[in-house]
Amino acid sequence: MPNGKPAGVRCVQLDGDMRCKIFGRPERPHVCGSLQPDIDMCGSSREHALHWIGELEKLTAPPGLGT
Repeated sequence: MPNGKPAGVRCVQLDGDMRCKIFGRPERPHVCGSLQPDIDMCGSSREHALHWIGELEKLTAPPGLGT
């Protein structure tokens, strides 16, 4: 996504299993590589991790898009 990924929009680089298609490749955005897993983010389940990242998207969305 040349201009970044808007909040609430699925990344075009995710495959059907929600895995990054460009993981480890140089064209992967820096922000993706800078996210380091920890217990706060990942919790003990996939559902926890997806909820956490969704909340992060809401908190960082431009005004009017994070609701």
